[in-house]
Amino acid sequence: MTDTTVETTQGRLDVALGNNLGGDISDYAELLKPRVMFLVVFTALVGLVTAPVHMHPVLAIAALLCIAVGAGASGALNMWYDADIDARMARTASRPLPQGALTPNEALAFGSVLGIGSVLCLGLMVNWVAAGLLAFTIGFYVFVYTMWLKRSTPQNIVIGGAAGALPPMIGWASATGSVSLESFVMFLIIFMWTPPHFWALALIRSSDYRRAGVPMLPVTHGADETRRQILIYSIILVPLGMVPSVMGFGGSLYTVVAAIFGAFFLVLAFDCYREREGAAGDRAAKNLFAYSILYLFVLFAVLLVEHGFGLDGGVLPRIWTP
Repeated sequence: MTDTTVETTQGRLDVALGNNLGGDISDYAELLKPRVMFLVVFTALVGLVTAPVHMHPVLAIAALLCIAVGAGASGALNMWYDADIDARMARTASRPLPQGALTPNEALAFGSVLGIGSVLCLGLMVNWVAAGLLAFTIGFYVFVYTMWLKRSTPQNIVIGGAAGALPPMIGWASATGSVSLESFVMFLIIFMWTPPHFWALALIRSSDYRRAGVPMLPVTHGADETRRQILIYSIILVPLGMVPSVMGFGGSLYTVVAAIFGAFFLVLAFDCYREREGAAGDRAAKNLFAYSILYLFVLFAVLLVEHGFGLDGGVLPRIWTP
């Protein structure tokens, strides 16, 4: 992004701050961060299905809708508070607030109504344990991560990643009215996955974060330290991804898939650590970032298949048995 582009985007933001422009439906939809919302709903669904209690389908759909709306509320409130940062980054400059399509007050009102409504509906229709976890998730993401950690410490994505890791626990609590060690393990997998996933992106976008004044690890400690931290977290993540098999809520299919995909994750993390210069370094970071999304999706998809289709007792031995 050139300086001229930044000034133009900042000018649009300044206009939005002073005028009630009113956006269209697509602008409000973008505030919800649909791609993030999909991951939240998907991992919450896995937590719900993995739980040993079968919910009525109508209640399950209601719970997932509330979780989706709560995730969207978090995204809207994040964009409201981070409008100044978004205006200075190429990756986010086209969002509704930097472009002047919506005002901060509109984003704040939209996110607040959705956040409060999602928590109340989840509590009234499902249970208050799940609603409490959803309220905590929204509050943690907005007040702890967005307002405090993101602008103050390079550990922002590590600590703040807890918000993105909670949906499986919310799904589990929706079905059972409680949390468990199994749901906590799913939380830990996402929690440990977040730093290598996001730091791989931060390596590619470090100039963006530097321009915006966000203390991401590549900006404060350099690319080499970031690559070292990515490797450390990856070495912890991959064995952690095998824990569902050890605990018994991941079947034999999960065991094989987690082992194979985990091994490849380590290969790409080591490649990201080793390739430090120029195009090769950028390519290694991009490969890890893209693969990390596939890795998490596949692990949770297998859990969903095993439990959703009653295969969690060990599907592979049944396939292999004549």
